[in-house]
Order: sequence, then C-alpha cells, then structure tokens
Amino acid sequence: MAKLKPRTLSGFMELLPAPQQQMERMMEILRRTYSLYGFTPLDTPAIEAAEVLLAKGGGETEKQIYRFNKGDTDLALRFDLTVPLAKYVAINYGQLSFPFRRYQIGKVYRGERAQRGRFREFYQADIDVIGDGQLDIINEAEIPSIIYKTFTELGLDRFQIRVNNRKILNGFYAMLELSQVAGDIMRTVDKLDKIGPDKVRTLLMEENGLSEEKADQILAFIAIRGTNEEVIAALEGYTGRNELFDLGLSELKSVTGYLAAFGVPQSHFAVDLTIARGLDYYTGTVYETTMLDHPEVGSICSGGRYDNLAEYYTDKKLPGVGISIGLTRLFYVLNEQKMLSDSLPTAPADVLVIPMDEAQQGYAISVATQLRTQGVRTQIYCERKKFKAKISYAAKLGIPFALFLGGDEEAAGSVTYKDLTSGQQKTADFAAAAADILAELEKRSAGKVIGE
Repeated sequence: MAKLKPRTLSGFMELLPAPQQQMERMMEILRRTYSLYGFTPLDTPAIEAAEVLLAKGGGETEKQIYRFNKGDTDLALRFDLTVPLAKYVAINYGQLSFPFRRYQIGKVYRGERAQRGRFREFYQADIDVIGDGQLDIINEAEIPSIIYKTFTELGLDRFQIRVNNRKILNGFYAMLELSQVAGDIMRTVDKLDKIGPDKVRTLLMEENGLSEEKADQILAFIAIRGTNEEVIAALEGYTGRNELFDLGLSELKSVTGYLAAFGVPQSHFAVDLTIARGLDYYTGTVYETTMLDHPEVGSICSGGRYDNLAEYYTDKKLPGVGISIGLTRLFYVLNEQKMLSDSLPTAPADVLVIPMDEAQQGYAISVATQLRTQGVRTQIYCERKKFKAKISYAAKLGIPFALFLGGDEEAAGSVTYKDLTSGQQKTADFAAAAADILAELEKRSAGKVIGE
C-alpha cells in the first residue's frame, strides 16, 4: 500500500517539544496574572451554530469564517473569543454575578491567506469585564495595568500601551460634520503606521470623499504629540464645541489619572490619537500595545470599551471592556526575533531515574514516586539499552539531572545523581539529594520567558 506523505496545512502551527514548553510557560503566566485580578477561567465551544457566530453578519468575518454542514445543521468554527462570550453571558445572565470578569485562552480560526506571522488557527488570550446596565470607568483604567503586569511578568520591558477614546474621535468628526463617514475615516486613519500620513491624506480625499481642508484638519488633530499631560492640554482647546468630545476627554483624563495608582509607569503608556481600533463596536477607551524596538510587528495586545456586548442575543444592556493578545503570533514573533530565553528549562522532566540493573527497578519506582510527591517532574528509564544511550536520551531532551540506582545505592538507601549541565556527580541519601536538586531547579526556573 502506498504511503501518504504526512503534512501540516499552511497556516497551522505545530511546535516541537522544547518550544511547546515555552508556549505552555507563557500560557501559565497569563493564567496566573489574570487570576491575580479576579478573573475566572472560561472555555466555550470551538464550534457554534453559524447563525450565532454571524449574528452581526457581513464583512470580512463572513468571508474568513470556516463554515460547514453536519446533516441539516449549519455550523462554524469560532473566529474570536468575544462573540462566544456574548452568547455565554446572554444564556447564563440569570446565574452570573456582575460585573462578570472572565479570561479565556483558546484557539480561534480564520480562513485568511496564510503568511509570515499570520495563522489560520491561533491562540487568543482574552480578558473581559462585563457590566449589567453600567460599568464604571475605573475598569477601563485597570485594563492597562493588567497589560503592564502581564508583559512585565513575561519578561518584556520595552513596550508601550497606547490609549485613546472613541468618543473623542466621534466628537471631533462631528465638529467637522463628518459623523456619517466617521467609521470609514477611522479605518483609514488606522492605517497610518503602515502607510504614512501622505498616503492616508490621499485615501481620505479619494476614498472617503473629504475636502483637502478637512483631510488636513484630521491629520493635524491626530498628529498632536507630547507627554500625556501635553496631549490632554492640547485637547482642552477643542472643548465646548461638542458634548460627546467633552465626555470622551473627561473619560480619558480619568483613565490616565488612575493609571499611576494602578502602578503603571508613565514610560509605558501614552495618549495616542491615531488609535481607533478597526471594529465599530468600540465606544469608549481603546488600547493598542506595541514593542518599542519592533514597531514593524504592530499591536501585540489590543481592545477597548464597548457598550452592548450581547445586543444580538438579548435586550439586556451589557457594557464591557476587554483586551485580546494574539498569543500564537506573539510567540512566533518573539521566537523569530530570538527573544525567547534559552536559559529556562524546556525538558519534559527534571530528573531521569536510571536503574542500573533490572533488580533495581522496584527501588527506581520508589525513588521516582518520592520525587514526584515533592513536585519534581520525574521520568523512569527502563529500556534495555546501553548506559551511553540512556545518558544520550537525557541530554537530547535537556533533562538536567540523572539518578543512577545500583545495588549499592539500594542497600544504603541512597542515590547517585549527576548534574548533566555541569557534569558534577554526587552520592547522598535521598533527602539530601532531593533538597539539592530542588534548590538547583528553583534557581534555573527563576528567569523570564522573554530574555530581552
């Protein structure tokens, strides 16, 4: 029978064991950090009824969604984690306590063209706070502090959280009598970092139908720069002309004012009037996070405030604020830029227990069991191979310690253990050996995932 050539589809990532360990460590840091802020884990189905996922319908979403039929049922793979959250909250409204704070790390699927750093199947790591009828502005200020804590825990330092408010933008466009095309204008302005101001100016006139004067006014507005205090002071010059603009500026001042109390240093956040987010459902504060040394990567974490999460599923008003990290893309970029630390353990086990003879297999099982009770990841190697092959196995996997258990060790209740990194070998009783190994493992695990 002819053998099929195994292959992985384009746009779908499969990692070797060592980088998978790095990815798992990143996920664990995200879970731990999100939990610190009182978010509960949530898992929603990867497959939903197509009509549920496409309630809003149209646009790029419908073009990119993976959709199929099973019998008479029209199904689709989720394309983000926000729409399934909306469905979940609508179904379980009566059983949830509000504000409802959830995090979710899960795979989503988009049938877009696969390219460098862009995947069709990828992990998103989301947090959202959902209110019942209303949601205090302090939640919008807390989100940047979570972004800051998360990336700092991962090991990033050179990043900046850029903050804006959609009410400011909508109010400004209302001043220019451009409310009807405000969404189109914001999507055009959102391309500024990619194509530059001259091309944005051309698009504003040619595609959005703006006059030269209004295009220049918009570019002058979004070009306001300086410290956060200087940008806000410049925005004060526009007050009194539009109520929505004034409300947005008040919210922006509240958010930036609270950030210091939340522990976010001024060096890590900036008011940036170019930030609009492409999705129309954002209604208040919006965020984008970029790596300062790699602006070509674009946003590594984005999100914002929306006023009605589940409007397509319920009459209840459920405002919220949230962010999403494209985890697979972030991992790819960090790996490509060689920013992932290679000093942290990526082996599947901390210790390889090697019985020197078949007679010591029972003792090996006992030692391995005791190590596991102390939290040491332990593997027993019982394959009938030469000693050199056993050591080679441990070295290839990067297992840091090997325990050799012969007749003398079993008789004395001791172990002989070798640090496969330094080559140092010792014989000691089990308690002393375990304490030594645990101390060394703690030192080796003390670093960050990202080693800038």
